[in-house]
Amino acid sequence: ERGMNTFSLRPHCGEAGHVNHLLTGYLTSESIAHGILLRKVPVLQYLFYLTNMGIAMSPLSNNSLFISYQRNPLPEYLQKGLNVSLSTDDPLQFHYTKEALMEEYSIAAQVWKLSSCDMCELARNSVLQSGFEDKVKIHWLGPHYQEEGVLGNDIHRTNVPDIRGKSAPFIAL
Repeated sequence: ERGMNTFSLRPHCGEAGHVNHLLTGYLTSESIAHGILLRKVPVLQYLFYLTNMGIAMSPLSNNSLFISYQRNPLPEYLQKGLNVSLSTDDPLQFHYTKEALMEEYSIAAQVWKLSSCDMCELARNSVLQSGFEDKVKIHWLGPHYQEEGVLGNDIHRTNVPDIRGKSAPFIAL
């Protein structure tokens, strides 16, 4: 190894503009921010699902700028098994408290009537998508967090039932 620092590309994609932004993000990034236009491209949704690509969504920001909270696709993405998490976007502009991320979680839970399992899955996805070092992810998710499906889920740490384990179907190319 060269010992050089690397960075993770996590661009804003699918908030506005052409859906090609989502395709470019898919091809070049580890995860994306927003992704609300992904609802219009089922084939690309399926690719995001198969590769477990992260989508960090900011419904309060989107509610102010692009799409009402009721029409936001986050609950649909979560139900389909996409790797979706909650995030903040311009907290000084769109949030009313000092705890912007807690505000996102509490409003999402109330408006969409998310279960505790839903909330835990969102939190788990957030850690998976984060840039935290391996040792931090191991602390929060368990030593096997990188494994596929239920093998990567430590229910005692994540509080996510194994039935919700992510396991993309095998595709022969």
